[in-house]
Amino acid sequence: MRLPTPPVDRSEDRSRVVAWVREHLGHLSSDEVRASPVRGGQTAADTALATLDLTGYANRRSNVLPESSRGASRLSPYIRHGLLTLPAVWEAAGDAPYRDRQKFRDELMWQEYARHVYARVGKANGAPLRFDAPVPSPGSPPPAAPVSAQDPWPTQMACMAATTAELHDDGWLVNQTRMWLASQWAVRAGADWRDGEQEMYRNLLDGSRAANRLGWQWAIGTGTGRVYGFSRWQVEKRAPELCAGCELRNACPVQDWPEAQSGPKVDGPDSLGGGPTDAGPEDPLVTGAPEAVWLTAESLGDADPALSAHPELPAVFVFDEPLLRKLQLSGKRLVFLAEALAEIGEAGELEVHLGDPVTELAGRRLATTWGYVPGFRRRSAQLDVVALHPWPWLRRPGSGSLRSFSAWAGRPSSPRPAKKSGGRRR
Repeated sequence: MRLPTPPVDRSEDRSRVVAWVREHLGHLSSDEVRASPVRGGQTAADTALATLDLTGYANRRSNVLPESSRGASRLSPYIRHGLLTLPAVWEAAGDAPYRDRQKFRDELMWQEYARHVYARVGKANGAPLRFDAPVPSPGSPPPAAPVSAQDPWPTQMACMAATTAELHDDGWLVNQTRMWLASQWAVRAGADWRDGEQEMYRNLLDGSRAANRLGWQWAIGTGTGRVYGFSRWQVEKRAPELCAGCELRNACPVQDWPEAQSGPKVDGPDSLGGGPTDAGPEDPLVTGAPEAVWLTAESLGDADPALSAHPELPAVFVFDEPLLRKLQLSGKRLVFLAEALAEIGEAGELEVHLGDPVTELAGRRLATTWGYVPGFRRRSAQLDVVALHPWPWLRRPGSGSLRSFSAWAGRPSSPRPAKKSGGRRR
C-alpha cells in the first residue's frame, strides 16, 4: 500500500504530521499518537549538532534534576536513525575541552561497540551474553516497602514516577535514569529483564536492539558479571529534589545497596569470543543500474551513502506493518520517523509504503545502504539489490573478542573521518 508523503510541519504543535501518523499508522501504535519534545528530521539533527556544546559534559552528563543542570547531548535519537552518523558526530566533538571530548567520544564508541556486537551475534543479544539474570543474596532482608515483579517500577517512589513519566511522555532519558530503571526492574524487583527492555525500546526515540539491549545487559550484570546497584544514594546525588518530596522518603525501598549478585556464568554466543563479523562491503557493490533508493530506519539522513550516490533516483521507505504490529511502538517514535521522511520528501522524490518490505519492493532494482541489523540482511537477500553501499562505521568490525567493551575500545584502530554527504543537502 502506498501512502501519501508525510507533511513537513515546522509548527510548534506539529499537529499536521501527528494527524498523518494517526490516520495511516495509528493502528500500529501502543499509545496515543503525539509528538515528543524532541523534533525529528534532518534540520533538527543538523541544528542539534551545530549547537553542540560539550563544555562540562564529563561532570554533568549523569545529572538528572534540575533539567538545567543536565549535560547530556540529546543527539542519540538522530544517531539511532542515521540522521547523524557516528563519524560526523565524532568529528564535531574535536574542539571540545579535552576531558569532555574524551568522555563524549567514549560514549560514541559504546554505540559503535553495541553495533559490532549486534552485527556479530544478531538476535542472540536478547539472551544473557555472559552471566544469568541477577539473584538476591541468600538471607537478604526484604525491602522496606513493597517491590515486586508485578510492579517493577512502583510509582509510589518519586524517582520511578518521574523517570517513567519522562520515558512515556518525551521518549528520551539521560543514561543515569536508564540505569535506574534497568536495575530497579531486574535487580530489585526480580522481573524478567527482557520485558523491561522491551518497554524501554517501545518508548525511546533512540531505542535499538543493539544499544538498548546491551545497555540493559551491562546494568544488570548479564553482560559483565557486575550488577549496577541502584540505591537512594544515586538519586540524592543526581536528583535530590525527588527524595525530598517522596512519600516513601522515610521508608525508602532502595535506601541501602541491593544485596543481589550476578547470576551464574552462561555459555552465551560462541561468536562473542571471536570470529568473523559481517560488516558489509568496504566499497559499493554495483551489479546493475538501480531505479530507486531503498531507505531503512537505520539510515534516514542526508548522508545515507546510497541516497548520496544516487540523488537523481526516487527514495522508497516501507513502514514494515507486520513488524510494527508486533512491536507496538509508541506513537512518538512513529511521529519522529515521519518527520524525517517528510524532509526527505521535501528535498526529492519519495515513496512511502505500508506493508511487508519484501512484497512492496518486489521486482524493483534497488540501491541501498548495508545495515548491521539481522532484518536488513534477511530482507535484502530476497530483493533485487543491484547497488549495495557501505555502512559508515566509526571503526570497521574485525574478528577479535567482543566480551569486554574496555578491551575492545583499547585496541589500536583509528576511527574513520566523516565523509561529506552530497546530492540531497538542502
